[in-house]
Amino acid sequence: MDDFRLKVFITAARTLSFTRTAERLFISQPAVSKHIGELESQYKVQLFMRRGSRLELTGAGETLLACAERLADDYRCMQYEMSLCADAPVGELRLGASTTIAQYLLPPILARFTTRFPGVRVAMMSGNSDQVEQALGGHGIDLGMVESLSRRQGLHYTVFAPDELVLVARTGGPYSRTESITADELREIPLVLREGGSGTLEVIKAALGRAGIRIPQLNVVMRLGSTEGIKAFVRNSDAMAIVSVISVVDELRSGVLRIIDLEDLPLRRDFAFVHVEAEPSALVRQFIEFARADR
Repeated sequence: MDDFRLKVFITAARTLSFTRTAERLFISQPAVSKHIGELESQYKVQLFMRRGSRLELTGAGETLLACAERLADDYRCMQYEMSLCADAPVGELRLGASTTIAQYLLPPILARFTTRFPGVRVAMMSGNSDQVEQALGGHGIDLGMVESLSRRQGLHYTVFAPDELVLVARTGGPYSRTESITADELREIPLVLREGGSGTLEVIKAALGRAGIRIPQLNVVMRLGSTEGIKAFVRNSDAMAIVSVISVVDELRSGVLRIIDLEDLPLRRDFAFVHVEAEPSALVRQFIEFARADR
């Protein structure tokens, strides 16, 4: 996208932090404020507001974010389609993806990619975010896709797509009429959580930490290594779970599971590409561009 100010704004709107925006875009925090200020002056609106220590989008900010994301998607699609005027790529691409991405986000992208580029052989391993990053460090894969908040030194991360974690329970259980619960009430709820090293668990820990709650204070009745296992457990028990919203689309449509709002406990994160080299190979870049244009 040619207007770097919009890239700064999109990043700030997703992270709700000028500090993290500066870190991700490798610019100073005053530069972030300057770019946001220029947009506010241009459109004569306030894009962000502070509520206590928290940064929030205004209504105008929400409108600009929706428009800016459409522009960014169209620009990526244009860049990718024009790149196809060059020779079609060939070779082997070794991918690693964290569990949620491997199960719910990546399969349709891989199906379309291998159809479009039959000369590319794709191999994929799946594990939690920590295992994917270890595989990169050991040169077992060319490109990873992770969901964790932490950033490991020596690896390079590029945001791919936003995600939200939601609290779910079975529809016919004791919480069938519960619309929302507070962070404090969450301490008493029987919960199923992911295993250590999971990006999902890392996001939950961070969000609860901001609310003054630690994992040992929760009523954890089971830890499982996959989202499918967690969903099956919840369907057959009175426990709740916190999972990615993309993992429960079918269950929500069929009415098997329902979402219960967590008051004042936002659980948002970004899925990210991660690779070792600052400048990845041409085939890795080709897949990244395809995946971003295919969203």
